Parts: sequence; structure tokens; C-alpha cells
Amino acid sequence: MAVPILKQGEYLIASIQSAMTDGEALRLRDDLVRQVGRFRSRGIIVDVTALDVLDSFAARSLSTIAHMTRLRGAATVIVGVQPEVAFAMVQLGLAFEDIHTALDLEEGLQFLDSRTGSG
Repeated sequence: MAVPILKQGEYLIASIQSAMTDGEALRLRDDLVRQVGRFRSRGIIVDVTALDVLDSFAARSLSTIAHMTRLRGAATVIVGVQPEVAFAMVQLGLAFEDIHTALDLEEGLQFLDSRTGSG
């Protein structure tokens, strides 16, 4: 199932509703990178609140999305990492090293506003 991407002002919000297949993760990456240019977006929020598991491919895909969109001029923030997901990621040695995270959508929007000078 495709991940819905909403345009909110100069931001894009992708809300992942269920565990993604590798193909869905790649499609999300391609869609976001394309839409950053199409809408001249300055920020992206990827909401993973609904996920109770995040495998290594999905984690790497989110990292790749953040790096690719940064090269396109948009800041990215991952929001809603559940405690169990964070624990599992640490146990597996996965980390969002230089990728910004926030507790929830509201905090993610505040981060982007401060980062892009909006709001």
C-alpha cells in the first residue's frame, strides 16, 4: 500500500500506516524526492507513530530519504518513534545518526519552522 503524502504549506507529511515492504520503502523515497522538487518543499515529516517494528531496510530507507531530500533543499524530521522501536533499533545497532527526530507531529512541525525560518 502506498504511503500517503500530504502537502501542508511548504512541508510534506508522509504518514506510514503499517510496516512497509522493501518496494514500498523505495517508492516512498522516490515519491518524496520527486515531490520536494514539484512543490518546492522546504521540509518533510515522516511519521512512524503507527509502526511497532522498523526493520533495518526501512531504517536505512528513512536515512536515505533524509539525505536525498537534504540535497534537494528540504530538511527532514522523523516523528513518532515508539519506545519499543527505539529499544529494538539500539539493540540492533541501528541509528538515525545525523537525522533529526521528534516526539510527535507537533514537535516535528516546530522543528521545521525553526529550521526553515517559517512560522
